[in-house]
Amino acid sequence: MALKLTQSMEDYLESIHLLELDQGNVRIKDIAGKMEITMPSVSSAIRNLEKHGLVSHPRYDLVLLTPKGTQIAKEVYRRHRIIRNFLSKVLRLNADVADRDACCMEHILSPETFESLIRYMKEEKE
Repeated sequence: MALKLTQSMEDYLESIHLLELDQGNVRIKDIAGKMEITMPSVSSAIRNLEKHGLVSHPRYDLVLLTPKGTQIAKEVYRRHRIIRNFLSKVLRLNADVADRDACCMEHILSPETFESLIRYMKEEKE
């Protein structure tokens, strides 16, 4: 049975991934700061992600993506980047609006729509 992730779960995985890329080590407080939410909210979400095998977080230690969590996080971030590029380069939205809207759209576009978007972006480059 495939794991059904919520938008919130995907946002956490993406944030952890970006923090890992940016600073290496990731702590609860780093995630809370990046996502602008409380540390207890992050702790609760991390426990949920841990139950699904997507992160590892020994008590009072670093938050680490598991290989499965990393794979999902990279795909969410890939969708985000492609959608953001479409919104900013094709629709000419300013960077902040494109980034904010991409964050919402990355979770709801069907695979068919996303693949069409990728094809369109490739054709635009040619």
